[in-house]
Amino acid sequence: MRTVIRGVMFWVGVLAFGVGLLVARPVEASNSKDAFKTVAQQAILIDAKSGSSLYAFNADEPRPPASMSKLMTLTLVFKALKEGTLKLTDEFVVSEDAWRRGGAPSRTSAMFIPVNTSATLEEMIRGLVVQSGNDAAIAIAEGMAGSEAAFARLMDAEAKRIGLTHSTFGNASGLPHPRQQMSARDLAVLARHMIYTYPDFYRYFAEKEFKYRRFRFINRNRLLFMKLGVDGLKTGYTQQAGYGVTASAVRDGRRLIAVVMGLKTKNDRWDEAKRLIEWGFNGFASFKVFEQGEVVGQARVWGGSQFFVPLVGKGGVEVYLPRYPVNQRLRGEVVYNGPLKPPVKRGDQVAMLRVTSSTGAQSQVPLYAATDVERAGLARRGFDSLLYLGLGWLP
Repeated sequence: MRTVIRGVMFWVGVLAFGVGLLVARPVEASNSKDAFKTVAQQAILIDAKSGSSLYAFNADEPRPPASMSKLMTLTLVFKALKEGTLKLTDEFVVSEDAWRRGGAPSRTSAMFIPVNTSATLEEMIRGLVVQSGNDAAIAIAEGMAGSEAAFARLMDAEAKRIGLTHSTFGNASGLPHPRQQMSARDLAVLARHMIYTYPDFYRYFAEKEFKYRRFRFINRNRLLFMKLGVDGLKTGYTQQAGYGVTASAVRDGRRLIAVVMGLKTKNDRWDEAKRLIEWGFNGFASFKVFEQGEVVGQARVWGGSQFFVPLVGKGGVEVYLPRYPVNQRLRGEVVYNGPLKPPVKRGDQVAMLRVTSSTGAQSQVPLYAATDVERAGLARRGFDSLLYLGLGWLP
C-alpha cells in the first residue's frame, strides 16, 4: 500500500507472520547533514506518549549513570507508596555507614542529615530529587531492604520487570560501583515509566528548592529554570561517568524525554540537553498516514474463524516525524506478538505501526482489530497447526 504525505513517499510493509515478537533493530542517528548531532557520548530523545525514539546515538551502550540511577531508587519508593507498604510520614534513620559514605564526611551531594537521626520519607524524597542526597538514598535502601546490597538486588529485579535491558545496579546512590551501569535508552524508558505509572509523585521533580533544617537546597537540574517546559527529572555526575541529565519537557500538550550522558562540563550538559529538546519540539510535526477506518495491515490469528484480522488506527493514524528534509523516505512495519489467539474482539489493541524515516527517526502508534475473530472448530485449528509445522505460518 502506498500513500503520499506532503511529498513524502510512504510504504507499509507487512512483516512475515512468524511466531514471537516481530521487531526491527534499534535505529541510530542518521549521518545525514540534516540530522541532529551531539557531543554527548550517549543520547536519546523519545516521544513520551508513544515511546517512539526520535533520535538515538549510542543509546544502548551502558555506562555509569551516576546519580541518574537514583531514578530507580525512587521508582521502588513510589511503587511501595502506591501499594501502601510505605507512607510519606514514615521515618528512616541515617546509620553511621549512610552518614560516612553519603553524608557530610563523604564530601558528595548530601542532605546533611545528622548521624543516627531520622527524617520522614517525604523529606528524603525531596532531598533525593532536589539535592541528590546520597545519605538519603543509602538510608532508604537500608530501611526498605535491610542493606544497600539487598536493595540493589531489588533494583535489578524491578529493572528487568520494567523492561530495562542494559542496566545493572550495585547501590542506591549512583556512587561509583562496578555494577552501576545504565544505557541512555534505559534511562528514557525508566523516566517514561515513572511519569505514567506514578503521576501523583512525579510532581516532586518539578520542585526548584527544598528547605531542610538550616539548609536551603536549589534543584541541581538547571533546565527547570529555563523556558523549555522542563518539569523533571534528574542530573548525574562522577569523574568516571561525566556529566549527564535525564529530562522531560511538555509543550502544547506534547511531552518529550531527553537523555544525554558522558559530557565533559556542566555547560555542555545543559547546552546539549536544551538543543535536543528544542530540536524535538521544533523539528517534528504530526503527519497523517492513514484515514479513519483505513486498513493499515493485518495480523495472523491461529485457530480463528479467519486466518487474518485487519488492523486499523483509532481514528486517523498520525505519526511524529521530522519536518525536514523534504522527500524523505519512510518505512512502515506492523509489529505484534504473533500469531494472535482467538477470540479477538473488534477494538482490541493487538499491534503497533512502527514508522522509520530515512533520517533515523522512529514513531509508533497502536493498531486495533477491525473485526471480531472467533475461535474456529477443531478441524480448522488442526489445519493451522499443520501450517505452523510445515510452512512456518505462511498462508
